[in-house]
Amino acid sequence: MIHPLTALHDARAVLNAHWHLRHAVQLGSRVRVWGNPWIQCHGKLTVGDRVRMKSTIARLEIGVGSQGALEIGESAFINYGCSIAATMLIRIGARCSIGTHVIMMDNDFHEVSPERRSQMPPSAPIILGENVWVGARAIILRGVTIGAHSVIGAGSVVAHDVPERVVAAGVPARVLRSI
Repeated sequence: MIHPLTALHDARAVLNAHWHLRHAVQLGSRVRVWGNPWIQCHGKLTVGDRVRMKSTIARLEIGVGSQGALEIGESAFINYGCSIAATMLIRIGARCSIGTHVIMMDNDFHEVSPERRSQMPPSAPIILGENVWVGARAIILRGVTIGAHSVIGAGSVVAHDVPERVVAAGVPARVLRSI
């Protein structure tokens, strides 16, 4: 039996999800949002069934540009303090777990060259396969694909693709072992 206060807390999180994700083109069933996230959606946001998002201790920030798409697979979990910016495509697979303060941006938002620093470079999609676990304060850069069932260590900077079923960590992240 579920405790009545737990059920009430869960029901509030479902209502909160409907409010904060009201601009999503698809909102799955039993999606829950705790806290007060900042969500700006000018593109396409799709959220699968039973997705959970926390914005309690630190604010969760989600931005989807006019040409962008953010796809969050079923039963994914996004913890507090994350910043996710999709100008082209970010796809978070089913059952992914995103740790606190993770940053995912499919665009660098400025060029490196001082003469072109005010120009926006091309975007490149970020794809997280099914059941990926991203540790706290990791940064996933544009153009990265992380294979299914992989783990990204806390504090890592992922600049290159990561294969399936591995642990990768470091700055820049590199494969440490298979799992």
